[in-house]
Amino acid sequence: MSEKKEPDVMTAEELKRKVQAGEDVTVTDEDMTEKDVESEKATKKGQGDANGDGVSDDKPGDPDQTDGSDADESGDDEKSAKNKRKKKKDKKDPRDEKIAELEEIRLRQLAEFENFRNRSEKEKEARFDMGARSVVEKILPVVDNLERGLAGLTDDEKDTPFAKGIEAVYKQLMTSFSEMNVTPIEAVGKEFDPNLHQAVMHEEDDSDDTNLITEELQKGYMYKDTVVRYSMVKVKN
Repeated sequence: MSEKKEPDVMTAEELKRKVQAGEDVTVTDEDMTEKDVESEKATKKGQGDANGDGVSDDKPGDPDQTDGSDADESGDDEKSAKNKRKKKKDKKDPRDEKIAELEEIRLRQLAEFENFRNRSEKEKEARFDMGARSVVEKILPVVDNLERGLAGLTDDEKDTPFAKGIEAVYKQLMTSFSEMNVTPIEAVGKEFDPNLHQAVMHEEDDSDDTNLITEELQKGYMYKDTVVRYSMVKVKN
């Protein structure tokens, strides 16, 4: 009985040498040991990577992916921080609102006080003017009597010390009036003005000069811009 001859098994080195020599090689499963199969797989993988056909097996732990993820997280954190700062800026502090409210109240009170002070000054000035007019009005009859007394003196009496003393008192009184802004109202030769003059007599005249004052019966006076006493006059019609 003849013995069955087992086929020769080629090693990887023999197979590689025959391939390089160009010999026809028939490879059976027995020729490929487990180690040779792994070696062939590694060779094919290397050739695929060299040709660019290989697929990159990037895993979640690769550095490139990690860097991109970190950049995204950094951008999100920065955006979140900006939003927080914007919200904080838009949100007003209650203390600032209270300060603004108190400042507005203070300014309003200052304005009211300024208006009150101005109004008080005007009222005080008006009361002072009213009192001054009242005093001047009571002194005017004294001035009238002095003027009548001086007008009734003769030439010889005017040179006496008594007449000169009366005249000096009259001049001093008129100087005080001038300093107090008390001035006489002009009348004779002026056109009649009902705001300044009081017509008590009329004189008929055919001339064209009508409504003129021909005589002053009592002198009128003004205190500043206010009439203290109207001039009593005779008017030509």
